[in-house]
Amino acid sequence: MIGRRFGGTRLMRVSAGIVAAALVSGCAAGGTSPASSAAPASSPPVPVKPQQKAGPPGVLPRPGEVKAITPAGSVLPVISSIPTTRKVVFLTIDDGWEQDPGFVRQVREQRIPITAFVMRDAVEALGAPDPAGGVGKYVGRGKWSYFRQLRDAGVPIENHTLTHPDLRTLGYDAQKAEICGSSKLIREHIGTRPTLFRPPFGNYGAGTLRAAKACGVEALLLWTATVQPGGKIAYQVPDKRLRPGDILLLHFRPNLARDFRILVDKIRRRGYELGNLDAYLKAALRRAK
Repeated sequence: MIGRRFGGTRLMRVSAGIVAAALVSGCAAGGTSPASSAAPASSPPVPVKPQQKAGPPGVLPRPGEVKAITPAGSVLPVISSIPTTRKVVFLTIDDGWEQDPGFVRQVREQRIPITAFVMRDAVEALGAPDPAGGVGKYVGRGKWSYFRQLRDAGVPIENHTLTHPDLRTLGYDAQKAEICGSSKLIREHIGTRPTLFRPPFGNYGAGTLRAAKACGVEALLLWTATVQPGGKIAYQVPDKRLRPGDILLLHFRPNLARDFRILVDKIRRRGYELGNLDAYLKAALRRAK
């Protein structure tokens, strides 16, 4: 022991004398010897297990749950819903104009599964967003760094062309330039190559399928319902309700964090789970091979 700077030597000597007197007194009175009163050796520390990395967000398919999806015309599968009877739906979001940081926090903290289909001109704010979505606050705010944050939150970043054209009006080479150019850009900025493609407006033809396959795409993904401002679901079925396997389409629009919260609450109140689209697609396409 090191004594304090002022009077340290004197304090240590006095303390030593007190301890010695106590030991002599204890032995004379039949007390316990110092050896027998020593504290037991401390137990070895319990090894701390390393924190396990969280799995992918969203529910995963059960064995045998998903039916096979077959390619359209032996080129690529065109998918608008997942073939399952389980009450599970899938969330997708397009473009990239409105880069609301609150949306990233929701996805990350609540581990909500979602797939983003990004378009270069929207991400880089090279044009003007659709005025139907309202006046935005975060248009082009984070550029590609925003989508790296989404990637780190577990969101796959997929292909939605460079400039959002109606591909049916373009020749094969122009379609390929749009799709391959987008895949190359996403790989440069995000670090992964897209395997899914969503054609703008849902419009495509035989040339689109061939061009997408040449660019490394494994499936075209459409949708069964769209989500409007305010979290309102616009159904494409006569009974106007969710169905198992539905794929919902959102857009990066103003008030996205608020609308997204409303949408997720609505889906869960109706007894549906949010599925991991990537896992379900792999199950369906693997069975199709």
